[in-house]
Amino acid sequence: MAQSTDPRNAEVVFPLGGDPQLGNLETPINSSPVIKWFIGNLPAYRPGLTPFRRGLEVGMAHGYLLFGPFSLLGPLRNAPNSDLVGLFGAAGLIVLLTACLSLYANSNPGKALPSVTVPTVPDAFTSKEGWNNFASAFLVGGIGGAITAYFLTINLELIRGLLG
Repeated sequence: MAQSTDPRNAEVVFPLGGDPQLGNLETPINSSPVIKWFIGNLPAYRPGLTPFRRGLEVGMAHGYLLFGPFSLLGPLRNAPNSDLVGLFGAAGLIVLLTACLSLYANSNPGKALPSVTVPTVPDAFTSKEGWNNFASAFLVGGIGGAITAYFLTINLELIRGLLG
């Protein structure tokens, strides 16, 4: 059988470093420079941040984004106080996620292994203290993000009036 020169038949998934026993594959997605740049700039992997700052940024994003589904899609979405219910729902989930992070921190997790997208794992995720700092900052940032989303939502008419 003749070997095909059709580029659609070319292999695009390879073992990391050519060693299939590592259990990690290089694909066009996870090995592309754009994806490596994007993941490298997320707060969890950005170099030079303390564990507290990492947790604060991750928590703010989660709190801000969790408010909407609880407010707009929750069981009390048609109630006049659905925004307040959304705030409490988001804050409650942030508290549960913080408890999960604390449980993980107290399980003495091992050092994370490098991967294709994150070749150097930050030192913040190598110790129990680092994970606990991350978890406490996640709580502060998460509640703060949910409160920010709540205040933006209840003042939406004022903001629209200011912007025209």
